[in-house]
Amino acid sequence: MEYTTLDPRETQALARRLGELAQPGTVLVLDGPLGAGKTSFVQGLARGLGIDGVVNSPTFTLVKEYCGRLPLYHFDLYRLDEAEELWELGFEEYLSGGGVCALEWGERVTQFLPPEYLHIRLEYDGETRRTLYFSPVGEGHGKLVKELMNNAGSGN
Repeated sequence: MEYTTLDPRETQALARRLGELAQPGTVLVLDGPLGAGKTSFVQGLARGLGIDGVVNSPTFTLVKEYCGRLPLYHFDLYRLDEAEELWELGFEEYLSGGGVCALEWGERVTQFLPPEYLHIRLEYDGETRRTLYFSPVGEGHGKLVKELMNNAGSGN
């Protein structure tokens, strides 16, 4: 499924709605070119989870934790040298921690992803427009995307 947003505000609003719908164990794999809006998407997601503070990319720490309706575990894997480093971070505990995992550049660690997750690719579609491609893996994340699309409309 795909959805087009006209500007960062719309991208964040869509992500906020996803945060409102997210359930414990939701795993989001965000990919796209630099500047496509992955961190902006996570900022909207955080708002939907009831997180009010500053949310920024954990580029140098690889993971940041935020407390909200559900915990948010925000990973930025851009600087990850080897996928195995995830285990040193306690990735398995994050996956089973009852929160939402958002993995920027998550396509770099597909071999370590759980059986169910939601892959979201953000693509440039002009200067401010973005097209988001949602590819759920597993029934639970498939239902999440359907509910998101039903609540967000059919896109622009």
